Amino acid sequence: MLRVYRCDLHVHTCLSPCGDLDMYPSAVVERAIAEKLDIIAICDHNASENVQFVMRAAEGKPLTVLPGMEITSSEEVHVLALFDTLDNLMTIQDIIYAHLSGMNREELFGCQAIINDLDEVEGFNDRFLLGATRLSLHDVIQHVHCFGGLVIASHIDRESFSIISQLGFIDPDIPFDALEITHRTGIKNARLKYPELSRYPLVESSDAHFIRDIGQGVTNIVLENSTVSELKMAFEHCEGRYIQE
Repeated sequence: MLRVYRCDLHVHTCLSPCGDLDMYPSAVVERAIAEKLDIIAICDHNASENVQFVMRAAEGKPLTVLPGMEITSSEEVHVLALFDTLDNLMTIQDIIYAHLSGMNREELFGCQAIINDLDEVEGFNDRFLLGATRLSLHDVIQHVHCFGGLVIASHIDRESFSIISQLGFIDPDIPFDALEITHRTGIKNARLKYPELSRYPLVESSDAHFIRDIGQGVTNIVLENSTVSELKMAFEHCEGRYIQE
């Protein structure tokens, strides 16, 4: 049966160097439930080691955690990649790491902690996760789509690391599944601000790096269940699935 799902499709953990250390898996889940969210997507920068632990922390609880990642293309454009399965995310992870250079300097960029669902430290990621990959935007999208994922252009209304800030416009030939708007702008204002983007589905997310920010950006989406395949149908306004604007 179709119903409205409250979704925050862009949440970081303490694995992202710009994420607060309080963003460990169990805390993220607890906050998401407190905010009455039905679906969150974990999208750390160019990495995914904490995703499995957030999914474990949510087992048996009224919250679906979608496996995801925020990927930085060679043009320094941020995009969200969402998957139905952890296996497909892990395959993309291998591709990203093969095209990511540099080592993290914790004193400059922050800690990149891998924390399990029991709040135990599993280790630290020493790659430079804030860096850009050597994959073009076209290549990133092609890889994600090849493994059944959805691609959402991150925070297009931001003045840095968005496709508009980096490239100046959105080429209609780039096959984005949706565009993300920050909660500061909101979908209704974005429709007025970007009339040329009327053909795209828009989602509003928190891009949470701090516990207090989870759920600050929410999209209400009519779905039958909490899967990426259902989200795709909603983005395409198919079979009764749609985004409530």
